[in-house]
Amino acid sequence: MQSIAKDVYIADKFQGVTVGAVNLSHGLIQIDAPPSPEDGHTWRAALLNLSGSSERILVTLDTHPDRTLGARLMDCPVVSQEKAMQVFRSRPVAFKAQGDETGADWESIPGLSNIRWTVPEICFSHHMTLHWGDISAQLEYHPGPSIGSSWVVLPEVRVIFVGDAVVCNQPPFLTGADIPNWLETLKQLLSPAYRDYIVVAGRGGVAPAAAIKAQIEFLNLVKSRLEKLAAQHAAPDSTEDLVPSLSNILKYQTAHDQRYTQRLRYGLRQYYLRHYHASTSKAED
Repeated sequence: MQSIAKDVYIADKFQGVTVGAVNLSHGLIQIDAPPSPEDGHTWRAALLNLSGSSERILVTLDTHPDRTLGARLMDCPVVSQEKAMQVFRSRPVAFKAQGDETGADWESIPGLSNIRWTVPEICFSHHMTLHWGDISAQLEYHPGPSIGSSWVVLPEVRVIFVGDAVVCNQPPFLTGADIPNWLETLKQLLSPAYRDYIVVAGRGGVAPAAAIKAQIEFLNLVKSRLEKLAAQHAAPDSTEDLVPSLSNILKYQTAHDQRYTQRLRYGLRQYYLRHYHASTSKAED
């Protein structure tokens, strides 16, 4: 656990997402949960030692299994954006580890099948503020990375948790994304309003301004290359040809090469199918 500001902590060594906690007089505001049960127990024990209050609440920054599978283990009320809550309500009661390989972290963790989803008990549409002490936690809807993507903004200590709007040293998840909205979200993050904030990425810990700019450049490149394929009426399988050059732009450890390559491969194909292929097929008809 790392202290990044007064009463604000993160842990970025667990497999999956960067998790956070804000320790206030009324209790703990937790941000996301590790997908691994072992990591979840470790994180929860650290949080129990941190807080003198039994009150806790968990904010999930989107619906991705990497940050939501461990929510039940946190054993506290869950808050999410309303579109995210709709996704949770549409899911089966229990999570089953099957289907396509998406390159997510949970796919390499054994024993995750048949975990019961935790449906959020509280939701918000665009903005919600938690007043649990000297620090206020502002929950904000920021579309682009996925359905129900949110931030947690702590203005008094100039910290912001941005979820998968920014990921460091790995490919972003593209499957459920809307890249134009995502780019607008990132431009907002670079605006003067957040100039002196500590930005906590959804994966990879604290993100410097250079990482945010690199995210924008990468998404613009993905967008332009997919648009070129669409202009050529290319088949979805053609997105496979984009993977090597895009992978070379990203900097990550070779140990993650297989998973991250699959994440990019799967995300590019699914994004192309959702945003380009259907429209080009209709135009040909």
